[in-house]
Amino acid sequence: MVMSAEEQRERVVLVDEHDQELGAADKSSVHADGRLHRAFSVFVFGRKGHLLLQRRAAAKYHSGGLWTNTCCGHPRPLEPVVEAAHRRLREEMGFDCPLQSMLKFIYQTQLGNGLHEHELDHVLVGRFDGWPIPNPAEAEDWCWVDVRVVTQDARIHPERYTAWFPLALGKLSEHGLLRRPNTQPTPEFASASHGRAEILSR
Repeated sequence: MVMSAEEQRERVVLVDEHDQELGAADKSSVHADGRLHRAFSVFVFGRKGHLLLQRRAAAKYHSGGLWTNTCCGHPRPLEPVVEAAHRRLREEMGFDCPLQSMLKFIYQTQLGNGLHEHELDHVLVGRFDGWPIPNPAEAEDWCWVDVRVVTQDARIHPERYTAWFPLALGKLSEHGLLRRPNTQPTPEFASASHGRAEILSR
């Protein structure tokens, strides 16, 4: 998929490996040449610790149609990471909730179509007990899922998930920051989305 004109003009923050800012550049050029830049991944948990996933819209310029964490994005120049995370949570999933920064890590991968991801990813965690109202241009599906189920599924079927999702999930697990439910989801969680049944049936 081709990046929209608005996405091409969006500027992201270039950083070094210590998260020190080096300047800013258009998102399109950064993803073309793979320069290290600042990003964030939001993980929102609900009742009994289930994780809210989204399925990226098929028309997204990369990783379209893949399952991933609740939302993700890039801070704009001079925009604090937490503020950017709240902004994207509202834009992508139609709700907001308290968020806490947990950790950050660097990863690099090929996205296809000549695009490269090289990010210093800030991982934030939140709690939400309501229902998302996703923007269909951003997320075409969503589901609540047991962390243990999705961790195993991402290991068996990595092609169904974004490159950064299992990495960030693993970092949270390594630091003991995942809430692990010990009961089955309530009926309303089980029927929240067809996507959840798809994950559980793989």
